[in-house]
Amino acid sequence: MAIIVKASLGTEKYYTEVVAGENIMITDEPVDKGGQNKGFNPFEILATSLASCTAATLRMYIDRKEWAVEKINVEVELENFPLTKRAIFKREVSFEGTNLDDEQLKRLRTIADACPIHKILTNDIEILTKFS
Repeated sequence: MAIIVKASLGTEKYYTEVVAGENIMITDEPVDKGGQNKGFNPFEILATSLASCTAATLRMYIDRKEWAVEKINVEVELENFPLTKRAIFKREVSFEGTNLDDEQLKRLRTIADACPIHKILTNDIEILTKFS
């Protein structure tokens, strides 16, 4: 199943409307890059994808196992090194309102790495571009 996202940018510098299905999001660039900081920048969106997918994947597994976990917190730090063509995602996961044991935490680490966005980011990526 393909996901289709459309981005439209007019004359207001870097203020971009992004539409996916019935959902709309605004993206922008920071002030120091010439934008107005009215929305997430593209790097923040990339890190958000990993954080939110990780949290949702963990919640699905935890609910299926009927483990008592009140809240899942996922923090992602993205460092980009364009000169070396390297990016590093640092992901920290914590849980509130629970007493998970070491074996459960070990299993949840495996589940976090199975989130679809994690899989995409660690697989071979190809970008095909067409101008029309």
